[in-house]
Amino acid sequence: MVEKEKKEGKKSRRDFLNILLSGGFIAWLGAVIYPLISYLRPPQIEVVKVNSVNIGKVTNMEKDSGKIIKFGNDPVIVIRLADGEYRAFSASCTHLDCIVQYRQDYGQIYCACHNGRYDLHGRNISGPPPAPLAKYEIAIKNDEVTVYKPSV
Repeated sequence: MVEKEKKEGKKSRRDFLNILLSGGFIAWLGAVIYPLISYLRPPQIEVVKVNSVNIGKVTNMEKDSGKIIKFGNDPVIVIRLADGEYRAFSASCTHLDCIVQYRQDYGQIYCACHNGRYDLHGRNISGPPPAPLAKYEIAIKNDEVTVYKPSV
């Protein structure tokens, strides 16, 4: 009787179960692979385009100190020297993009990742950093300190 049904083009219960199990296996495979691929692919980060950042009044920052600010998506280190002059550089070390800091005791910009050091002009002076820090411009107007992108 089974042979008669196959010859007539009818599907048996076994064919139906094979299709059902195949579809279930394909769905399960997709449910496992899709999250793995989604996890391994990094998310897209929006690039924030900023031309200047106001960091506050001159009196807000002590002399001979430094602080990290966000300039769009990039960290920038702003240093106020002992004589009151401001300087700003990219806060990403040129070696492995670690965040640098101003070390008052050294009088230098310091990267703690691999003991890299920069002078107060952003030039690399010791350690593994291969290039100087990118400079940013500072403007003081009406007692407000503003950091600008470097002019090209």
